[in-house]
Amino acid sequence: MAFAREAERLGYHRFWVSEHHGVPGVAGSAPTVLAAAVAAATDRIRVGTGGVMLPNHRPLVVAEQFGVLASLFPGRIDMGLGRSVGFTDGVRRALGTGKEATADFGAQLAELTGWFTGTQTVHPGVHARPAEGLTVPAFVLATGAGADIAAEAGLALVIGEVRGRERMREAIERYRAAFRPSALWERPYVVVSTTVAVAATTEEARMLLLPEAWAMAYSRTRGVFPPLEPAEAVRAREAIMTPKERQFYEAALQDQLHGTEPEIRAALTDLFATTAADELLITTSTYDRAAQLDSYRRLARVAGLDGAAEPVASLSP
Repeated sequence: MAFAREAERLGYHRFWVSEHHGVPGVAGSAPTVLAAAVAAATDRIRVGTGGVMLPNHRPLVVAEQFGVLASLFPGRIDMGLGRSVGFTDGVRRALGTGKEATADFGAQLAELTGWFTGTQTVHPGVHARPAEGLTVPAFVLATGAGADIAAEAGLALVIGEVRGRERMREAIERYRAAFRPSALWERPYVVVSTTVAVAATTEEARMLLLPEAWAMAYSRTRGVFPPLEPAEAVRAREAIMTPKERQFYEAALQDQLHGTEPEIRAALTDLFATTAADELLITTSTYDRAAQLDSYRRLARVAGLDGAAEPVASLSP
């Protein structure tokens, strides 16, 4: 909770929590529970999920959970929604889902938003209390085809550079062109998600990214996520990585931004220019918690947030 309070003090607009299952060191296995704790520990910052993985949950239950959150913390709750299922077969079995569940994501979104507007037709005569009648901003997390689903549903889009910036830009253009206004969003709204590490030197910033990159490479080659290791330990591993490990390791680092404050200012300005994004969603995951917090403080200065010392020009497009 101290991290959320510091993010609020620095002037960040939103604080989102994720849904991951069976990952050491990640608190977000129950995102709506965690969101409630964060909202209770803060006063002004918007709190949401990035996101609740809808195939793992019944839309009615998700609507009820966010209805309770929005009633407890009026005007501060965001509903970020994704279509991923568990990372391994074992986790998927435990959740009672399979990869095929992602095919129903569009229908699940329609049902979920219908519980808030009172227009869902899947379960006649049933009402979601206290969700019905409440307006909770909904965002769709996407890496490609999800952009088309978000456009059809008339919801905000959260998209990352998972497959390269050009493919991301093309997906954003499709989303904007196909967007259908809804009761939640009158116009397209794009949030670009990226990983950013800021430090006193470029090399120090890159070191912050190594623990998460190695964890991703480890998980892709072994089917399980390890705890994050110190950056120095990961650096020592680089010389003995197998070709497959190195492939995943370098891929994990490819689209992530790192550098000094002037370098990150230039990189984010370019990202805004390329995407015309309405907002950026920043993630910095690393072993060193003090360095992680320092990175967010430096980023706040780059963005000119109100709570940051020595503010600079805003990066808003």
